Amino acid sequence: MSLIGASGSGKSTLFRLITGLLEPKQGEIWIAGELAANRLGKVGYMPQKDLLLPWRTVMDNILLPLELTKENKHPKMAEIREWLSRFGLAAYEKAYPHELSGGMKQRVAFLRTIMTGRDLLLLDEPFGALDALTKRKMHSWLLELWGDLQKTVLFITHDLEEAILLSDRIYLLPGLSGQKVQELKVNLPRPRSPELIYQSEFITMRKELERLISDEN
Repeated sequence: MSLIGASGSGKSTLFRLITGLLEPKQGEIWIAGELAANRLGKVGYMPQKDLLLPWRTVMDNILLPLELTKENKHPKMAEIREWLSRFGLAAYEKAYPHELSGGMKQRVAFLRTIMTGRDLLLLDEPFGALDALTKRKMHSWLLELWGDLQKTVLFITHDLEEAILLSDRIYLLPGLSGQKVQELKVNLPRPRSPELIYQSEFITMRKELERLISDEN
C-alpha cells in the first residue's frame, strides 16, 4: 500500500505514529486486529535515508536489529547470507557503506529492516534519493522479491508510477484539514515488471490518480 500526498500532508508523521515514536492526540492505532498501545519494536521502519552506520560492515549493519533485541544472531547467519545473495550483495558482506553505490546502500537498509522479523514494514521514500536509472533497477529487484517476502508493506512515495507499479492500494492524503483520504485500488495482475508502465491500463490508472490529485488542489 502506498501513501501519496503533498509535503506537509502528514505521511511521515503517520509513520512515526504507527511506530510509536509519536503518540496520537486522538484516535487509536490497531495492528493485526489488536490495539497497538505499545508499538515500539512491533514494526520494521526504513526512513528516507539509509542511516547505515559507517564504521560497521554490511553484515554488521544488518545484524543491528538482532543485537538491539538481544537475539542470538548465530542461528540467523545462514539465512542472512542467503538474503545477501538474493539481494546481489554476497560479495559485499565485509564492505563498508562508503564502498557501496546508492542502490546497494538502500538494499542493505531494506535487508536490515526485514531482519527485524516484523510482518509490517514501513518504507519512507526508500528510493527517493536515487537517480532514475537506479530507481528503475530497484523496482525490478523489489518486484522479483515481492512474492517471497510475505510482508505487509506501507510505502511513502511522491512518484506516481512507482506507487501504481508496486501497490495493490494507494491512499491519497489530503493537503487540507477536513478533506477525506481517497483510495485507489490497483487492479493490475501480479507478477509485475517495470515494462507495465507502458501499457494502456497503467496509463489510464495514472491519469485517474492525477485527476484525484488535481481535485485536491
